[in-house]
Amino acid sequence: MTIYQKSPDAIAKLTPEQYRVTQENGTERPGTGELLDNFAPGIYVDVVSGEPLFASSAKYESGCGWPSFTKTINPVNVTELSDTTLGMRRVEVRSTHGDSHLGHVFPDGPREQGGLRYCINSASLRFVPKEKMRDEGYQDYLDQVEDIS
Repeated sequence: MTIYQKSPDAIAKLTPEQYRVTQENGTERPGTGELLDNFAPGIYVDVVSGEPLFASSAKYESGCGWPSFTKTINPVNVTELSDTTLGMRRVEVRSTHGDSHLGHVFPDGPREQGGLRYCINSASLRFVPKEKMRDEGYQDYLDQVEDIS
């Protein structure tokens, strides 16, 4: 069983933007994230701990300016917390083991897929393409990634 955790080495490897978002609860500017337009098959993992967070099969274009997902790949790896910053009520999403700030979840996603929109910062994610998932130890999640025809 893989153990996912935050380590000083992982934190030291973060770019300034990744550090600001994951460790200081920052938000990248809308439309600027490198994974926004990525719709290749694979999974998205926490840039700090490597824990699997979202599958490409749950990603969709919401028009909000950040990568959006309808569900998590494994709910145990995502923690939801009340967030009342900026004068509004929101639900913050953090990685459970890495304690990285990921973004927020809203109840305005596609109804036919559960109604949730996980609005996630690209800077908090690392994309693992389907063809590399087995080599990187994520083979248990291959069934959640779509095939390319």
